Amino acid sequence: MATAFHNLSDYKPESVPSAEAMRFGIVVSEWNDNITGALMQGAVDTLKKHGAAEENIVVLTVPGSFELVYGATQMVKTGRLDAVIAIGCVVRGDTPHFDYICQGTTEGLALLNKEFPVPVIYGLLTCNTMEQAEMRAGGSLGNKGDECAITAIKMVDYKHRLQEKIGKSSLIF
Repeated sequence: MATAFHNLSDYKPESVPSAEAMRFGIVVSEWNDNITGALMQGAVDTLKKHGAAEENIVVLTVPGSFELVYGATQMVKTGRLDAVIAIGCVVRGDTPHFDYICQGTTEGLALLNKEFPVPVIYGLLTCNTMEQAEMRAGGSLGNKGDECAITAIKMVDYKHRLQEKIGKSSLIF
C-alpha cells in the first residue's frame, strides 16, 4: 500500500509480540541525519515501547546509505542480535547517483536476508524531495522508524515460531 494512503506509525499495538527477550542492532546513515536521526529515534522508542531493554538495542552509524550494507553485515555476523534495522535516506538529485545508491543498497540488504539467519529490516527512504522524507520521518505520514521496529519484532517472532513448529535443529542457519 502506498504511504500516501497509510500512516507509517499506525498499527495495532496488541498485534505486536513482546520484544522483552529480543536483541536489536540499528545501523544508521549519517547522510541526511536530520531525517535518519528522527527515523532512528522512532525505531528505538517503538522497540522500548514493546519491551526491548535499552541495553539490548545497539545503535551505530555509517557515513552514507551505501555503507548500510557493510554495517548491517557486520552486525549480523556478530551472532548476538536477533534482528538488524538499516536506516538511511536518499533524496533524488540531478545525477543518476540516486539510482545507483538506492539499487545497490536495496540489493545488498536483500542479499543479507537471503544469506543469513538474522532478519535485516529495510529502512531506507528513497524520496524525490526532502519534503517527502520529512513527511516520513515523523511528519504527516508518520515515522518509518516505527514501522521498521514493528517489522523487526514481528520477524524475530516469526523465526521463533518457525523454530517451534519445525524444531530448531531442523533449520539450516
